[in-house]
Amino acid sequence: MNPALRRDPEDPGVAGSRALPKAVLLDMDGTLVDTEPYWMAAEQELTSAHSVAWSHEDALGLVGQQLIVSAGVLQAAGVPMAPAEIVDWLIARVQERLAQEVPWRPGVLALLSDLTAAGVPCAIVTMSYRSLAEAVAAGAPEDTFATIVAGDEVSRGKPDPEPYLTAAERLGVAVTDCVAIEDSPVGITSALASGARTLGVEAVVPVEERPGLSRLRSLDGAGLDVIARLAAGELIDEY
Repeated sequence: MNPALRRDPEDPGVAGSRALPKAVLLDMDGTLVDTEPYWMAAEQELTSAHSVAWSHEDALGLVGQQLIVSAGVLQAAGVPMAPAEIVDWLIARVQERLAQEVPWRPGVLALLSDLTAAGVPCAIVTMSYRSLAEAVAAGAPEDTFATIVAGDEVSRGKPDPEPYLTAAERLGVAVTDCVAIEDSPVGITSALASGARTLGVEAVVPVEERPGLSRLRSLDGAGLDVIARLAAGELIDEY
């Protein structure tokens, strides 16, 4: 962990003199939880069952995408099912894995605890469907998430800004007063386009440098001071 990110949750001045954001909006797969391997395993199982060639690079191309878009790619690759059927099949497989274990990313639960204690509302903003997002939220302490915006609840998914704009609207705050945390290129595009202060955290794909984007390799140690710095418009780049 970078010493500059060390946090002392007992210190009431941990956020320094900077104000915290009105809300923190968090992607789910790859950001909150390490479920991308679950999705990739499900895709591999499905394509293998139908003798469809599917590489790790193919799987990486679906990271952060809307499920119906991913299903269309799998159908085009040769899976002989309707896109909606593919979505249902993948969700069922991932839900089975989540019922066994919610694989939180390093530093996530500590950060969520700090934000909750500080009275900062948090939202899940995901292209996964609500049933999966609720399973993840249920694995966190009660009242951690004020709202969930899921992939089956928006007209235009990521990379469109609609999911983040919807989350801010539901929370009754301006999206420009929010910090968004993402891991995928598609999600980062969505968050930046919404106007939220955006932090990219590496998961299964590198976070490329972009104007206005802060970057960390992990949320481990990223406490309230980091969130306040982001809310103030500071760009943080630990790459």
